[in-house]
Amino acid sequence: MRCPFCQHPDSDVIDTRKLNGGESIRRRRKCPACSKRFTTYERVESVSMTVVKKNGEREPYDREKMMRGVRTACYRRPVSAQQLEHVANDVEAALMALDEQEVPSSTIGDIVMAHLREIDDVAYIRFASVYRSFADIGKLREAVDELLEQEPLKPN
Repeated sequence: MRCPFCQHPDSDVIDTRKLNGGESIRRRRKCPACSKRFTTYERVESVSMTVVKKNGEREPYDREKMMRGVRTACYRRPVSAQQLEHVANDVEAALMALDEQEVPSSTIGDIVMAHLREIDDVAYIRFASVYRSFADIGKLREAVDELLEQEPLKPN
């Protein structure tokens, strides 16, 4: 592993830990040239999957693109980075379980919305407003009403 500080081509592993039940590995490393320490994360690369968008276009699945949408929906909400990572991992696990080479973007959106609904109602509505392309306030109201019908109000 190349040192990010001095670009030395090798580094020593000091510590290794499994994260998320073994889904990823965190390695603490030390550069033998400059003695600086850094952390790397390893996770299994997802199977190449193609996303079929609403307009019929096809593009490779991009975890970071999905995460940008989730982060935007959770902006300034009490959602931790760890919760966001769990959402991403759970969405990818659900997509892998489908065992399909091509997955409609609507399927990904539905899975993400289901996870956001469990985490934060406002983030869910934000994501839904973009994903479902609410044309007017009436559609947004329907989504909020649907959310309220399915889940009783939480005490503060």
